[in-house]
Amino acid sequence: GVEKVEELIAAGYLTEKAKEAVSNNIGYFTTVFRQDVIYRNMEKIVKTGNRLRFRQATVEDMDYIMEVEYIPENAKYVIPYTREVHMQTLDTPSATHLIIETLDTHEKVGFLMIAGLDNPSKEIEWTRIILNVKGKGYGQETLEMLKSWAFDDLKFHRAWLDCKDHNTRALHVYEKSGLVREGLIRETILTDGVYENLIILGILDREYFAMKNK
Repeated sequence: GVEKVEELIAAGYLTEKAKEAVSNNIGYFTTVFRQDVIYRNMEKIVKTGNRLRFRQATVEDMDYIMEVEYIPENAKYVIPYTREVHMQTLDTPSATHLIIETLDTHEKVGFLMIAGLDNPSKEIEWTRIILNVKGKGYGQETLEMLKSWAFDDLKFHRAWLDCKDHNTRALHVYEKSGLVREGLIRETILTDGVYENLIILGILDREYFAMKNK
């Protein structure tokens, strides 16, 4: 209501555009509560690690997400989505996007897509794990943070992902982190006229806690 909007203005969380809309009473509710208009510094930190943190992605991160996904070295290992598809799962009860940032400087080093957050069977899918800063061990730390978030924090039973079978670097990181190859989907993706295989990898809560407690 009005009181909440006044609190946001007083705290400095509204952009100048939103303040002007509120003062003019133009499209009051639709304008004020659109994420791409009102949020400026309301960062939602989902998980922190030794060097990295996961931050809830916002509309302002979309250019970065699209840029990183379409880097040729990244795009060849995924099925690149349109901006519209990313927007549909940016921050919903069932799916979300997270930005991977360094703890010290908040430099963006990658992003995540997560699905299954409302799955009644407590199964979470790591749909995208894409980093644009490589060679610093960020991939391994990201996996450790994802497992802790899924099992320690969210209390899920199973986490899984798929990976193209020729993405040997990613497969090494996943298996080193404890994910198990659960299956192979043969020739399921057509890329530039060539059919590609997907490997399914997963980890259960009891497997995670057994490794953690060693």
